[in-house]
Amino acid sequence: KAGWHMAITIHRRRFFRDGLLLTTGLASGAVVPRLLSGWDEASSARAADELETASAEQRLKNLGIELPPAPKPVAVYVPGVVSGNMLYASGHGPRTVDGKLIQGRVGEDMTLKQGYEAARLVGLNVLSTIRNTVGSLDQVVRLVKVLGMVNSTADFDQHPAVINGFSELMVEVFGGKNGKGARSA
Repeated sequence: KAGWHMAITIHRRRFFRDGLLLTTGLASGAVVPRLLSGWDEASSARAADELETASAEQRLKNLGIELPPAPKPVAVYVPGVVSGNMLYASGHGPRTVDGKLIQGRVGEDMTLKQGYEAARLVGLNVLSTIRNTVGSLDQVVRLVKVLGMVNSTADFDQHPAVINGFSELMVEVFGGKNGKGARSA
């Protein structure tokens, strides 16, 4: 039992030392620097320097953004899972700070702007889950993948513009280079 605990502690130290890459979104996940093709010690040092000069936590503070409480699971799952140096975040919905779920269909009872704001709210909830799972947004090195799903009418065709609410928040928090990932909307 003591040996198992020691292995977990060592693994966690290595995990936080090496950093964390994030694949996230309305459905999410993350990767570590050394798993990336072409990643070397110089790349790791550059990434660490970038994070130190403009940390995600500091950007959040500078933007005046206070994260809502981390969402609690509403079924049989966990909001975030760390596997190796990846963080996978479960799908999140647009819940307000008081827990109210924003509902509606874009193109019917929600405008594009309201859909954008709902996607941004999803982003805030995902950030809260990340912080709750790994302790600090500064552990994230880069966003890798975003999957955004929009409830809309059949004739609505501006799904990417709605998901920009999420993506633009990630760029504000993690920076232009590290806050953009591959994306499906």
